[in-house]
Amino acid sequence: MNLNDQSVAAQATIRVFMIIAIFLCLAPFVHIFALSLSSNSAILSGKVSLLPVDFNLSAYKQVLGDASMIRSLLYSIVLTVSYTLFALLMTIAAAFPLSKDKLKGRKQMMVLIIVTMFFSGGPIPEYMLVKELGLTNTMWSLILPILINPFFLMIMITFFRAIPTALLEASEMDGAGHLRSLLQIVLPMSLPVLATIGLFYAVGRWNGFMDSLYYITDPKQFPIQLKLYQIVQNSMTNDTTITEGTQYIKILPESIKSASIMLATAPILLVYPWLQRYFIAGSQVGAVKE
Repeated sequence: MNLNDQSVAAQATIRVFMIIAIFLCLAPFVHIFALSLSSNSAILSGKVSLLPVDFNLSAYKQVLGDASMIRSLLYSIVLTVSYTLFALLMTIAAAFPLSKDKLKGRKQMMVLIIVTMFFSGGPIPEYMLVKELGLTNTMWSLILPILINPFFLMIMITFFRAIPTALLEASEMDGAGHLRSLLQIVLPMSLPVLATIGLFYAVGRWNGFMDSLYYITDPKQFPIQLKLYQIVQNSMTNDTTITEGTQYIKILPESIKSASIMLATAPILLVYPWLQRYFIAGSQVGAVKE
């Protein structure tokens, strides 16, 4: 077997393993989707695997039938977008100066940032602080306490430090200040890391649940995850029925949970294709001529 044949065999083996890995990752999600569209009898008998059995939309009608669900969905979209923009802005504002070796006290500040990655005050002091600041039952209680993630900050600092210094020096020679260099040189070259970290921020906020459980008691301020939790809890304790024509159809808690998971996951999944083109490292290759 020559080297060409070995390369083809290696590529075929890698593709087979990748297909298996993709299937293993997608199978649970597809199963949940099938449960959300299947009938009660099919779910109870265990007939549902990767395809819906006795297709129906009863679970989705129940979940979306509550007018407050739409309000929670729109509120979560506004919350996620606002948090992502603020978090990116503050992370950039902290990462850019910390990427400069000339910054006085840089090493000490980096040590403090790293410490916060391993130690925190815990939920009780955080709750007391949020309450004393009067932020409970407001959107700010879900934004300010987690505004900057130290791990994402370290990633952005590392990326900024990898940008060729010759570009920044050239901009300084042309009379550009730090802010102009950041806006016109650093950020355009940092689209991959900005898109990646922004997506991580958005996913983390969209899936955030515990902080809203602590700080939010007003039903009008419920984000989608807390609202879905409430629906699932109610379905576990009460028989859920909906009217379809002249019939009353009972819906299993398992079906409602599956429909809730799909509704909570779909918006984030729709964002990935739009940001995928930015997940390419090395966008600055060729910017500096050797």
